[in-house]
Amino acid sequence: MNYNEIKTTIDMGNGTQIELSTGKLAKQADGAVVLKQGDTMLLATVVSAKEAKSGVDFLPLSVDYQEKYAATGRIPGGFLRREARLSDYEVLISRLVDRALRPLFPENYHADTQVAISLISADKDIMPDALAGLAASAAIAVSDIPFNGPISEVRVAKIDGQLVINPKLSELENATLEFIVAGSAQDIGMVEGEAKEISEAEMVEAIAFAHEAIKKQIAAQVELANLVGKTVKREYNHEPENLELRDSIFAATYDKVYAIAKSASAKHERSENFAKIAEEYRATMPEELDDDTAFLFKKYFHDVQYDAVRNLVLDEGIRLDGRDVRTVRPIWSEVDYLPAAHGSAVFTRGETQSLTSVTLGAKDDEQMIDGAFINGYNKFILHYNFPAFSTGEVRPNRGPGRREVGHGNLAMRSLKQVLPADSENPYTIRVVSDILESNGSSSMATVCAGTLALLDAGVKLKAPVSGIAMGLISDEKTGKYAILSDILGDEDHLGDMDFKVTGTEKGIVACQMDLKINGLKWEVLTQALDQAKEARLHILGEMKKTISAPREDYKPHAPRIVQLLIDKEFIGAVIGPGGKIIQEMQRETGATISIEEVDNKGVVQVFADNKAAIDDAVGRIKAIASKPEIGETYEGKVKSIMPFGAFVEIMPGKDGLLHISEIDWKRLETMDGIFKEGDKVTVKLLDIDKQGKMKLSRKALLPRPPKEDKPKQDKPNGEAPVVGAGQE
Repeated sequence: MNYNEIKTTIDMGNGTQIELSTGKLAKQADGAVVLKQGDTMLLATVVSAKEAKSGVDFLPLSVDYQEKYAATGRIPGGFLRREARLSDYEVLISRLVDRALRPLFPENYHADTQVAISLISADKDIMPDALAGLAASAAIAVSDIPFNGPISEVRVAKIDGQLVINPKLSELENATLEFIVAGSAQDIGMVEGEAKEISEAEMVEAIAFAHEAIKKQIAAQVELANLVGKTVKREYNHEPENLELRDSIFAATYDKVYAIAKSASAKHERSENFAKIAEEYRATMPEELDDDTAFLFKKYFHDVQYDAVRNLVLDEGIRLDGRDVRTVRPIWSEVDYLPAAHGSAVFTRGETQSLTSVTLGAKDDEQMIDGAFINGYNKFILHYNFPAFSTGEVRPNRGPGRREVGHGNLAMRSLKQVLPADSENPYTIRVVSDILESNGSSSMATVCAGTLALLDAGVKLKAPVSGIAMGLISDEKTGKYAILSDILGDEDHLGDMDFKVTGTEKGIVACQMDLKINGLKWEVLTQALDQAKEARLHILGEMKKTISAPREDYKPHAPRIVQLLIDKEFIGAVIGPGGKIIQEMQRETGATISIEEVDNKGVVQVFADNKAAIDDAVGRIKAIASKPEIGETYEGKVKSIMPFGAFVEIMPGKDGLLHISEIDWKRLETMDGIFKEGDKVTVKLLDIDKQGKMKLSRKALLPRPPKEDKPKQDKPNGEAPVVGAGQE
């Protein structure tokens, strides 16, 4: 069979080439592309239904990124030994691609659309997350699906003071900033990443640098689409129109909606008042509506709200809750709210509230990451929960969704930057944010509450972190725009940008930006960052009124960890055959003990909730891992008795000979009745021979008896006097 495989190559200018090919795999999909860089290969496919479902007024887009374990020569863990539901890591990459693609589909395109990206071969030093967006967009480019792209994504990092595009995994350890940036040839659409307290100017420079690389990748997609001949897209009609109904709804409701928007009412009151206006107009319509008219009524009334809220901000500088564009909502916070937690905080900003707890755990509590590309252990865990009651809704609890995973990851990135070094913090740390109220940027509330809870727990943060969500409302026709600090949920929904920035007093540590419009000017981005800094510092000031530095010590009920370094040769002795020794120590002391080899040393952590257990376990470990020293005194245990002396264990697994002549100053003729096995005896180590045999003495620790003066006795025949027992 002949395949009409078509290829194009992107030269990234740093010795890296990326190949895009189509026509060989997955030919029944609407579009399919294989991306190859080195040994890394991604297969991206897209399929979109020919017709939209009735009554759907949004794009039902699903994006799934999945890594095949065979790509890295691994077999999955678990009972089934096969790829299962997407991991959090895969969900995060899926979200990166989704957020880049979704705004570029036509607003009136509502057909079910599915993008699937599979890692089918992997080079362990080439990170696939920065290539997934390029592969997905290329698959759409070679299809007939309507799309206002192409787009692409790249990773930009600053390493040794130089900006680098798509660095290797091994190079990222020394990066001072790391962002995934997505955009079209004209505009930036999405940014997400972390940094080590960088300035706003550094961030803008990095985004602009990334955009130049994105343009190269988009040019290659256009070339590939031209070679395939898929430049004409399918025709569709997914939204009916009724301009007469639209004009009627606007005329009857716009002024009323504008007035409610200007009334500075609370979230639920405002929603109820908007609903009443809609009901009043609905009462003027026929009782029975056909599906198209019912659909259009909802759509047009939403358009009224959209225009009224945006015009209120652009024309009068007034927002839904009455604030101006720069004001942050009132803040209150409290720490030590949960008496049994190791650290806790409540953070409330307006109608958004997070209750966050901190739990300190041992090494055994580390999170195991078992992915095809990323695997290992994570000692800092942050979980974000968004229950239905936080927005006054009713819905079943089905566990965390993609939104929760993404919001938690942003907060985790932020707090991770200010955690103490591993050498200063032996704990596994879990932070849990439960959102109790939500009306705008609960992820930023999580960052603030997380900082407060960690300080309350006594974790020695490098600096406190706060976060702020910025919004944008703009009018392309007039050129007017307004940047909003601390956006509400409705402002996120009706606005053009959601830009979350977190940082310390020194600089930015993480960000997440999503744009819904084209043409964001660099000066607008710079202004948004400067305004975000102002708001971020204000929030930090409010947080410091509650707690400004880590507590001097951990809570009394918090567990304690002691870390020991032992010679590599003693690791096996501490563990024992089949884990016998370490299990016995844990059982008898009540402490949790972990041990691993790091840099040819054994790192031992002893974890317990009381000092006695730790002291007992540490003493036992030291006894096992210490080397006997000549001249030192030890309390030993009699292990066995021989006619010539006793073997005494002075350290676990270390026996020495206590010769009969070293037991006492007086002469002993026999070992009978002197010791029994298990007796404790204090001895001094006299010597260790070349074979490692130890010579012990009890006599050396006893006071030497005085010499006895006895009269000399002459022996017949002039013989010398006899020295009696015990005499010299």
